[in-house]
Amino acid sequence: MHEISIVAEEIFHIGSWPVTNSLFLAGIAVLTLTVFALAIRRKLSLVPGKLQGFFELAVEELLSLMDSVLGDRHLSEKYLPIIGTIFLFILTSNWLGLFPLGFLEISENGHIVPLFRAPAADLNFTIALAIISVFSVNILGAAAIGTAKHLGKFFTIKNPIFSFVGLLEFISEFIKIVSFSFRLFGNVFAGEVLLMIVGFLVPQIVPLPFLFLETFVGFIQAFIFSMLTLVFLGMAVREHEAAH
Repeated sequence: MHEISIVAEEIFHIGSWPVTNSLFLAGIAVLTLTVFALAIRRKLSLVPGKLQGFFELAVEELLSLMDSVLGDRHLSEKYLPIIGTIFLFILTSNWLGLFPLGFLEISENGHIVPLFRAPAADLNFTIALAIISVFSVNILGAAAIGTAKHLGKFFTIKNPIFSFVGLLEFISEFIKIVSFSFRLFGNVFAGEVLLMIVGFLVPQIVPLPFLFLETFVGFIQAFIFSMLTLVFLGMAVREHEAAH
């Protein structure tokens, strides 16, 4: 059993830039999604096959779910790319991290580290993803209702109460980053540790139920992260929605 590390392990360097096992798997997840998307695009047809029909159904269900939050199909289609990308990227990286595809021996003392580690099991990844999510929500909100109105939610001099509430709202944007990142990191990292320990203690048959459980958890975490982003996005563009 290799050492459990809360920090992603370095596996090689590109010049002076260290590449960790979580960053390596994140690159594989991006490559996998890109190749799959290009393959699907080449086979698009007016009469969909089974695979195209499945994805069309999945997109339609996601749009219906977004409609229930945003209340407008136009808005749902407009913001589908960011919500869908976040969901697919987290889901793919979580599931790829469950496959025990091998270990790599590095360092002179024979230290064994996993060649692949789920990106969400690295706090650097989840913080970066949370920053992207929160900043995207604010940028899209400013684009929807205007920069002045959007900033007016946080900074106002109408009266002391509104000023205080706005300050709390501004602070909450940073709290969202902490909440997003630690929720995703904690669940995925705990799942990897659980699978590692169970696989070491009872290496045959017994880990399978836990593997199926973590497959479900990987889906749920991707869903929760993307849906929270959607809810906050819906709040950010609310005035734009009411105007129409």
